[in-house]
This record gives sequence, structure tokens and C-alpha cells, in this order.
Amino acid sequence: MKVVLAASVLLCGVLFGQEYKVGSKVDDFTVTDASGTPVKFSSLRGDTTVLIFVATQCPVSNAYNERMKALYNDYSGKGVKFVFVNANSTEPATEVEQHAKSHGFAFPVYKDNNNVVADKFGAQVTPETYVIDKSGVLRYHGYIDDSKDESRIQNRGLRTALDAVMSGGTVAKAETKAFGCTIKRGKKVS
Repeated sequence: MKVVLAASVLLCGVLFGQEYKVGSKVDDFTVTDASGTPVKFSSLRGDTTVLIFVATQCPVSNAYNERMKALYNDYSGKGVKFVFVNANSTEPATEVEQHAKSHGFAFPVYKDNNNVVADKFGAQVTPETYVIDKSGVLRYHGYIDDSKDESRIQNRGLRTALDAVMSGGTVAKAETKAFGCTIKRGKKVS
């Protein structure tokens, strides 16, 4: 079973051109803001940066809206930068902006047009998270926590990883299995 899972992960990485894996350096990339203006990742990142792929229509991603707001509130004051990205080809920027407003997000949600960023990270679902340290190295990839149902959470993967990275330590469990709705990719043009 583990061999099949490992092969599946590897195949997804190959199919989608995954460049960034835990331990690799994350180069600059571009997302767009609500008005369609390109924004470079280098202008958004900090000493510790969290990249979270989200969706407007996914019930799993929406179940995490309050937890994402709490993470942002708890860690942004400690210098952590958050970059929330919607890569779904089926969710236009106007819908993404309205969703953010209607849920009271104190942070912008950027668009990843043509899934370029999702492909580079190998992101498959929403929500799916990544922690990047001050040297630009990807230190954590996986879930926010291990249960859509808050009363059943046993592991808070993202918070644990953030605490480790912020203290200069090693992330004990650098990869966890993100779960949620699949990212709706647009057709690739050759």
C-alpha cells in the first residue's frame, strides 16, 4: 500500500511538473490580486511564509475558513506572512474576492491562473499548505490539521510546523497528507 501511495505521489509530481518539495528552495513566482494585477511572491514573503491553497466552493476548504482566520490572527502578529491562493479554474477572481469578503477574511486571496503555482508545488487539494523558511526552503507540506471536524483534531500539523520553523528547529513531521476537494485545473495549452 505504501509503495502504491509513493508511486502515485511521484506520478502526480511528474504529471504536473512539481518543482518544489520539502527541503528544496522555492524560487519567485507570480499570482494575481483581485484586480488581476500580477504580484510577485518575493513581495509577499517574510522570514516564515505560509502558502495555503483554498477554494470558494469546496466544503472541506470552507470548513477551515474559521481555522484559517485564527491561524492568520495568531501568527501574522508574530511576523509570519500568509499567501492564500485559489488555483481553481472554475472559480473566477470576482467569486474569490466576494467569498473572502463574505467570510470576513482579513487577508487577500490571490488567483493562480492556469495552475502554474499549484503545479510547481504539486498542490492537489484545498486546503493544502506549505511553510517556507527565511532562506526560502520549503519546510512543511500537508494539512492544516488532521480532521475537518474540529472536535476530532489530534494533530495540528501546520501550527506544529510553524512553531518549529519560527524557533529555528526541525519540523518533526515535515509532510502530512492534505485532504479536501481536488484543485480544478484548466486545460493546458501546448
